[in-house]
Amino acid sequence: MWCIQTIDTEYRERMYDVLDLYEEPYDPGSPIVCFDEKPKQLLGDKRISIPMKPGIPVKYDYEYVRNGTANIFMAVEFKAGKRVTQITKRRTMVDFTQFVRMLVDEEYPDVENIQLVMDNLNTHKEKSFYEAFSEEEAERILSKIEFHYTPKHASWLNAAEIEINVMDIECTDRRIGDMEILTHEVTAWTRRRNDDEKKINWGFTRGKADKKLSKYYV
Repeated sequence: MWCIQTIDTEYRERMYDVLDLYEEPYDPGSPIVCFDEKPKQLLGDKRISIPMKPGIPVKYDYEYVRNGTANIFMAVEFKAGKRVTQITKRRTMVDFTQFVRMLVDEEYPDVENIQLVMDNLNTHKEKSFYEAFSEEEAERILSKIEFHYTPKHASWLNAAEIEINVMDIECTDRRIGDMEILTHEVTAWTRRRNDDEKKINWGFTRGKADKKLSKYYV
C-alpha cells in the first residue's frame, strides 16, 4: 500500500525521468539497467527438515540457528530479459562500486553507456567511485554510466524491486543456512530466468502517473 501525503517538484522530476526512460524504445547500445539490493538473513536448521513429497511442502522445525546475514545485488535489464545477481557479505560502498565495475567490464563491455536506475542510498553516488578506486579508474567507469535516481520513498518505480520480489517467491523466501548455498541457489535461479529471457512488462507511464497522483502534487 502506498502512503502518500504530498508530491513535490523534485519527486515529480525524478519520477518523470524514470518513467520517460522506461518508455524509450529498446536500445542494446544504451541499456536501461535497474539496480537494487536485498539483505538476506542466513538461517540454519537446528534439526534436520523433512524433505518435500509430491503435494506436500518441505517441513521445518520451528527452531533455527542464526548464521549472520548476506546481501544480494540485483541488476535487471528488464526489456531484454537479462538480470545479473551477486551475493556479498555486506553492501558497503566498495561492494557497490565493484559490482558496477563488473557490470561495465564483464556484462556490458561493448555498450556506449549503461542507464542505471537506482535509489538514493548514500553509497550510490559518483563520489563513491573516487573513494573506492583511483581517479583514472573512477572516471573510466563513470564514463560508461548515466545515473537515474528514483524519488525518495518511491522504490516502486524501480523495476529491480519487481525482480527481487519474483526471486523471493521462486527462490529466496525460505531458510538458507550459509553463503555457499545462497550463492548456488541464486545463481541457478538467475541462469534459469536469463535462459527463459523473462521480461517485465512495465505499463505505468507519465500520463498514468498524473492521472493517479495529481491530487497529491504541490
